[in-house]
Amino acid sequence: EAKKLAEKAAKFDNPMQAAKFAAQKAAKGESEVVEMGKDGEFDIDFKSPAAASPPAPAPAPAAAEPTKTEEKKKEEEDDDTPGLGNGGTEPGKYVWTQTLAEVSVTVPLPDNTRGKDLSVTIARTSLKVGMKKDKGEWIINAPLTKPAIVDDSFWTVEDGNRLVINLQKSNQMEWWDSVCEGHKKIDVKKISPENSSLGDLDGETRKTVEKMMFDQRQKAMGLPTSDEQTKLDAIEGFKKAHPEMDFSNAKMNM
Repeated sequence: EAKKLAEKAAKFDNPMQAAKFAAQKAAKGESEVVEMGKDGEFDIDFKSPAAASPPAPAPAPAAAEPTKTEEKKKEEEDDDTPGLGNGGTEPGKYVWTQTLAEVSVTVPLPDNTRGKDLSVTIARTSLKVGMKKDKGEWIINAPLTKPAIVDDSFWTVEDGNRLVINLQKSNQMEWWDSVCEGHKKIDVKKISPENSSLGDLDGETRKTVEKMMFDQRQKAMGLPTSDEQTKLDAIEGFKKAHPEMDFSNAKMNM
């Protein structure tokens, strides 16, 4: 093609005609350079218009900042402070409370639900709850955090719209941090039983509970428990009784 155009340009008698020829080609979308060669002929260089460069990619949309509602929801999910009744909530499934002796689990149900509509299995180390009509689907189906006494545990349907499960603890001197393994936990160190509840206990049990609460607070602060403090006091007393002995390199095991 370039050779044909060069031949056409060579027929022009003067540079003005060659320039006019170049202008006509430019109008058709081609660019060209017309120069006078050493041999007195016109050198014509035709160039196709440069291809249009692809458009720059659109900038990625900025990540949306979390709304106050989302931030509040995140805080609630991360909060491990025990709720009223020293329990908590497993979102979308149940709420629970506890005393040192038992755990109470309340599961919301459809209106007019009866006991025969439910499938509830309380085992020593597991709990299963579901609607019989929803075969293969369970509201709760997980191992218990701590063992329960099956014979003393029971369940009932209240007002036709909620299931209440009472789990009797095997160890009635400890708090549960959740009902089932894998469910949301609470921080048992933040539990503060009401004074009225302690007042309902007999003398020996109350002393045990108060001692346990004291030890939990001491551990949380990195301080010795009541038993460890008793040992430390005994050691200090022995040191005072035997000033002639050197205890500087002695190792104490609590």
